[in-house]
Amino acid sequence: MNQPLAYIHPEAIIAQNVVVEPFTTIDKDVEIGEGTWIGPNVTIMAGARIGKNCKIFPGAVISAMPQDLKFAGEKTTAHIGDNTVIRECVTINRGTVDKLKTVVGANCLIMAYVHVAHDCVIGNNCILANTVQVAGHVEIGDYAIIGGSSSIHQFVHIGAHAMISGGSLIRKDVPPFVKAGREPLSYAGINSIGLRRRGFSDQKIAEIQQLYRLLFLSGLNNNAALDQIELELAPSPERDEVVNFIRNSGRGVIKGYSRNGNGSGE
Repeated sequence: MNQPLAYIHPEAIIAQNVVVEPFTTIDKDVEIGEGTWIGPNVTIMAGARIGKNCKIFPGAVISAMPQDLKFAGEKTTAHIGDNTVIRECVTINRGTVDKLKTVVGANCLIMAYVHVAHDCVIGNNCILANTVQVAGHVEIGDYAIIGGSSSIHQFVHIGAHAMISGGSLIRKDVPPFVKAGREPLSYAGINSIGLRRRGFSDQKIAEIQQLYRLLFLSGLNNNAALDQIELELAPSPERDEVVNFIRNSGRGVIKGYSRNGNGSGE
């Protein structure tokens, strides 16, 4: 681990088998787990908590101060889960007084030039493609995939197993298990291929499809559609996850696609 051309603060807590390449800076109040590789020209600032077997590529900046004028210097952190890969020039800011931390989960792939702002919570097994821009306070569920050059508005929630097309402007919440695309961002079916890859049965996928038919294609508003879903579909973890997600949405959910561009499903 000893790299004479890197600066490592003596108070940083770094496992013995971490590799730190030349010209990297690691500040105080940093923890890095076993087996992690820190590439050259990486900057890891105070408050970083990096897990085991991560890979962080050149130009990345982890746990920089939040870009928030309300930030008053409070002690906050940025957490990176085990086995996560952070590619070139990614920036991940630490939290503010809101959550006191920013979190990127385990087994994620964060591609080049992604920005993750303060107080975001990104789940496990997520993929954020190149140049995705994530504003503050965003929450992204497990196994979500965000296409390249997409921008996510602050406070948006994206459900687990969602897949969003590249170049999207994500202004509304995206519920679990769906594909979303077009402009304005709209429901484009369920993520059936992704669900099969993750072991969902054909019967479970059909149940999710029926749920979203009622929500987006029945002509009912969201409240009426949710009532119909609870009446017609037996309780299940997936049904309840979708119903609770939509009922608790702070920004409102995306609409079903309409050729006139106005959408449907609200």
